[in-house]
Amino acid sequence: MNADDNALSAVGVDADDERVYRDLLRRPRATLPELAEHTGRTTVALRRAFTRLEALGLVSRMAGRPARFLATRPDVAVAALISRREEGLAQARLASIALLAETPRTENQSPEELVEVVQGQAAVVQRFTQLQQTATEELLVLDRPPYAQNPTEQNAEEMNRLAHGVLVRGIYDVSALEIPGKLRLAQEAAAAGEQARISPEVPMKLAIADRKSAILPLSTTEPAHADSAVIVHSSTLLDALVTLFEVLWRAALPLPSAPSTGHPELPDPELFTLLAAGLKDEAVARQLGVSLRTIHRRVSELMDLLGARTRFQAGLLAARRGWPDSA
Repeated sequence: MNADDNALSAVGVDADDERVYRDLLRRPRATLPELAEHTGRTTVALRRAFTRLEALGLVSRMAGRPARFLATRPDVAVAALISRREEGLAQARLASIALLAETPRTENQSPEELVEVVQGQAAVVQRFTQLQQTATEELLVLDRPPYAQNPTEQNAEEMNRLAHGVLVRGIYDVSALEIPGKLRLAQEAAAAGEQARISPEVPMKLAIADRKSAILPLSTTEPAHADSAVIVHSSTLLDALVTLFEVLWRAALPLPSAPSTGHPELPDPELFTLLAAGLKDEAVARQLGVSLRTIHRRVSELMDLLGARTRFQAGLLAARRGWPDSA
C-alpha cells in the first residue's frame, strides 16, 4: 500500500476510513448504495465508516432520503483534527509534570535515575531523536564519526528545532567533514541558523538539550561506538559535560560558509572552502571527485595566486582579503 493511502494516520484516521473519505470527495452526494457498488463495500460497513468519519468531523449527514453524506473540505477538517491533537499533546505534557510532582523527592533525585544506559543502534537513534525534540531553548552538539544514522542525510529534527527558534551550537570534528557531502550538510544547517564551528580535537559525540539532559556514547571503541549510549540528567556530571562543550567551543574555529557570489574574486571557491575547513588533500580529492594529483596542482596554483610559500602563509593572506566568509 502506498504511504499516501493513509496520509491522515497522524490525526487518527485509519486507512480504510480514509479511503472511504477519498471516495466521497471524488463522488460528492453519492448515495450509500452507489458508493457500496463502486468501492465493493457493504452498506453496513460504509455506515460504520461514516459514523467514525462524522465523529472526526470529516463528513456530515445530509437531510432527507436516501441517506447521503457530504465530505468536509480537507484543509478545514484536517486543521481541526491537528488542533485537537495538539491540545491533547499539551494536556499530556502538563499531566507528565503533575505526575513528576507526585514522585517522592528522594526518588526524584536518586543516583540510579541520573544516568540511563541505552543498548542497540535503533534505541540509540530513538533516544537521540527524543532528546532533540525536548529542546525548547538550546541544543549543544559535538559531531564526529562513527554515526548511528546516515551521515549523508540532513538531521531533520535539528532543522525542525531551528525552525522553532531553538539555539543550536555545533562543533564538527574535521574527520566528520571528510565524509563526502557532510560539509555541505553542515553549511546548510548553518545557513538555517545553526552556530557551527570546527575542531581537530572533538573527543566524543555529545548532544545536550536545554542543559537538562545529554546523550553520549557508552564506549569509545569504534565498533561499539554507535551501539550503546548513556543518557545523563541534571547533575554535576551534566554540568561537567556542558563545561567541556564550552571549552571546546572557545577553541574551535568558525565553519567556512558555502562558496557564494559575495567574493567574486575568490579563486577556486570549492577547493578553498574545503581547505579552510581543515580537510586533508586526500579528503578534498574525494569531496571534489578528482585525483590527488589534480588537488596538488590546484593548491599550488592557489598559493601562487596569493603569493604564498606555505599553506599557513596562504591562510593568513586569504584572511587579510576576507576569504572565505565564516558561518
